[in-house]
Amino acid sequence: MAKRTSTKHKIDRRLGLNLWGRPKSPFNEREYGPGQHGQRRRKPTDYGIQLMAKQKLKGYYGNVSEKQFRRYHAEAVRRKGGTDENLIGILESRLDSVVYRMKFVLTIFAARQLVNHGHINVNGRRVNIPSYLLHEGDKVEIKKSSRELLAILEGVRSNERDVPAYLNVDHNKMIGTLVSVPKLEEVPYPVHMEPNLVVEFYSR
Repeated sequence: MAKRTSTKHKIDRRLGLNLWGRPKSPFNEREYGPGQHGQRRRKPTDYGIQLMAKQKLKGYYGNVSEKQFRRYHAEAVRRKGGTDENLIGILESRLDSVVYRMKFVLTIFAARQLVNHGHINVNGRRVNIPSYLLHEGDKVEIKKSSRELLAILEGVRSNERDVPAYLNVDHNKMIGTLVSVPKLEEVPYPVHMEPNLVVEFYSR
């Protein structure tokens, strides 16, 4: 699992955007990168634009490791259909992504921690691997003994995000279903994502 040794908000400032659309992001007050030279802006090269697209997508899903991200790209290439759409489908099928989308927690990082600590069941069995890939029809459930955790209660009560249409969630029963693997236009990103540029980056 990719470890975050610094605050996740530095990702926002480094990339120059409010990646998760959160009201507490420091980018809302300081729209420039961290450090002494954070306000300097250079015209990006084609490589730089592709790299930024990759960093945005990696960062959004909790800073997925480069090794794992390359595996996802290779799998997306292997599958039928558009590689960019396949890549988004794989990322959105990750267990931590689905837990986050179902609003069981406030952030993707909290979702990863929730899964790691064994608070999630998939189809009735405990799964503690955040990168576990779900299939259509799989049921995700908060363990009964974990349903009063503050992080979960805050996530369920939050009005920051809506549950997307490709998920069916009952917050009273703390259970949800992956109805379908989404296409790019169905994913509620708060910023513009360009998976086609990510594919170009790995195809160089």
